[in-house]
Amino acid sequence: MDRRVTIPGLGAIARHSWLNVVVGKVVPLVIFLVGFGIAGLTPAVLASLAWSLGVVAHQRAKGHRIAGLVIMSIIGNTAKTIVAVLTGSVIAYFVQPTISTTLIGTAFLISVPLGLPLAERLVHDFCPFDDQTKNEPAFQAFFPKLSYLWAATSLFNGAVTLYLLLTQSITSFVLIKSALGPATTTLTIVVGLWWFRRSMNEAGVEVVMTRRVTAA
Repeated sequence: MDRRVTIPGLGAIARHSWLNVVVGKVVPLVIFLVGFGIAGLTPAVLASLAWSLGVVAHQRAKGHRIAGLVIMSIIGNTAKTIVAVLTGSVIAYFVQPTISTTLIGTAFLISVPLGLPLAERLVHDFCPFDDQTKNEPAFQAFFPKLSYLWAATSLFNGAVTLYLLLTQSITSFVLIKSALGPATTTLTIVVGLWWFRRSMNEAGVEVVMTRRVTAA
């Protein structure tokens, strides 16, 4: 094979993605927890959503690409804000993951026909790729498939979460839900990697694993 794609190792992924994780996930969570402890549910979700929207406004003003994690954070925080404002109930917190997961799955699903597969944004948030890999047609063609996979697992996660919420005690729900998220993510990664290798092989493209890749 004279065509190849280079996939970075975990170290390169961690160095490239840690800031996106902090900005898109950790900071909104901290803002929510602090705001909830000080002012209650509604101000907490409003403050968390304001942070995410502020990050997008800043990135747009600087002409930077908007990280996929920030987009997902906005989707999740919007769902939390709607629930909090409409109900004002702490109990409603337990239905928010279902709404967020379902909205995220829907976003993955509709991003493909729009020609902007959300999986492409997320992968580039976490993985630095060289120019040869990014410009490989088979590599680019895989992102719609990955978006559909992410949509399927997210919607499945949301459906199971809703079922558990309606049928289980709060204690059982929290315990099962805490394991469901990582399990679904692991399943998505494992299936995605297998599908990626198979797609590249069918296209006659060699997959090269490397420990260190310099981001373009």
